[in-house]
Amino acid sequence: MTKVAASAELPLQLRLRLFGYPDVRFDDAALALRERRVLALIIYIAMAKGPVSREAVSALLWPEADSETSRARLRRLIYKIRQAAGIDVVESDRVNIRLSDRVAVDCDVVVFEDLLTQHRFTEAEMVYSADFLEGFHLDDASELEEWIFFRREALKGRLVHALERLIQTAFDERRYPDAVIFARRLVECDPLNEAAHRQLIRASAEGGDLVSARRHYQFCADLLKRSLGIAPSKETRALLDLHAVAAPPSVVPVSPVRYVAVDGLHVAYRTVGEGPLDILLVPGFVSHVERVFEDEHCRRWIERVAKAGRVILFDRRGVGLSDRAEACPTPEAVARDMGAVLDAARSRRAIIVGASEGGPGSIFFAARCASRVHRLILWGAMAKGCRSPDYPFALERQQFDLWLARITKEWGGPVDLSIFAPSVRDDPLVQRWWASLLRAASSPGSMRTVLSALRDVDVRALLPEISVPTTVMHRKGDRAVRVEAAAYMAERIPGARHLLQEGDDHWFWIGDQEPLICEIEAAATS
Repeated sequence: MTKVAASAELPLQLRLRLFGYPDVRFDDAALALRERRVLALIIYIAMAKGPVSREAVSALLWPEADSETSRARLRRLIYKIRQAAGIDVVESDRVNIRLSDRVAVDCDVVVFEDLLTQHRFTEAEMVYSADFLEGFHLDDASELEEWIFFRREALKGRLVHALERLIQTAFDERRYPDAVIFARRLVECDPLNEAAHRQLIRASAEGGDLVSARRHYQFCADLLKRSLGIAPSKETRALLDLHAVAAPPSVVPVSPVRYVAVDGLHVAYRTVGEGPLDILLVPGFVSHVERVFEDEHCRRWIERVAKAGRVILFDRRGVGLSDRAEACPTPEAVARDMGAVLDAARSRRAIIVGASEGGPGSIFFAARCASRVHRLILWGAMAKGCRSPDYPFALERQQFDLWLARITKEWGGPVDLSIFAPSVRDDPLVQRWWASLLRAASSPGSMRTVLSALRDVDVRALLPEISVPTTVMHRKGDRAVRVEAAAYMAERIPGARHLLQEGDDHWFWIGDQEPLICEIEAAATS
């Protein structure tokens, strides 16, 4: 491109198209420099939306070089950009670099995220033309490649979330052709996601196109057989019967997914059953109010509990069908989600079942909103995320960060199933469901935000303030949360019952379901 002689009054327009292979233009003229590190530098600092350290950028672009060499290369790169643009596009001091205030950025990724924030999902879906920086690589810059991967997965996760919202709305409004279009895009995002195929089969069938429904079922069956060596689940097979298209059969009424506004975000919830007392299930670090029914163990547990009372399921902010949260979801924020969901479901008082990472939010809610809690039941929960001298039975902060890096790197597969549910770790149906749930519920980048909140959580000071009847339950061989965490809480919550159970599974719906179900049934009848 020719140099741009920008005046002091007029900003330089930087146009970034990052969905697909990157296209970088200054004042509508293509950047003459096509060197990948030039593109990477401009993209990285533009996406940062503020100053970034020179040291961090140098390490990102030249990880194998020593600090003096990488700093010199960075200076040359900044000079090349200035020569091409005609002004100081990148400003720097001895510590940081940033885009100049004279540069106005027009970026499709920013437009996409802004549209999602405004819940303009149809427009956002149209902006997402391809995956983030598709086809763009720097093979000798592993940290940059990792940054691109996590950003790409986070954006794809937000697209999946938007598509699921669009599909649900299309079904609610009986716009089946639109549901087909959005479901087809969802399948393209994750071809091995059987639930996405079910949405497409259902949309075709309910729209009256049984030929397309059967054709896509066969395509799904062939793909699963070829790629995973498995057959479609019984829920998918049931969709071929037009009368069973709406959903897998359930012995109790299940409400549609609904949303309630909290702190400018929308939290998804639904109810199961119609009992006289409400049971609010506060999930662990990942959840999805639709996908939970796809695992027979989980569905059976929910339907059994729904005979004792109305079960209220919800996805905390940041996961599942709820809006993604920019900030870490603190226990106080989760408690606000809980209160809003109870209000929306017109529930004055409920049994609170806080499972695993749902424990801290449940503890906060029970301590601060005791009048709305009939009984608090904590299962496999903890009051603190990381180890300290007075709390020695959790991971060190460094250990937690290493686990977090590993789980985000392996996201999308059946991550840590041997820890969460060792008794079914070799079950291919559970493996497939767990991997699919993770992909649907979050992206690696978003999950890193959610789990960072768990690492820093500490609600121990609230334990003595809990005045509601409380039961603390834990399995003796739990590999995810040590059994000492349960004893710690039970000793400090006034009058709490401490019930240890046999088994190694962390998930309450795997293994012996009876003890927790019996405790809920007893609370519902007390």
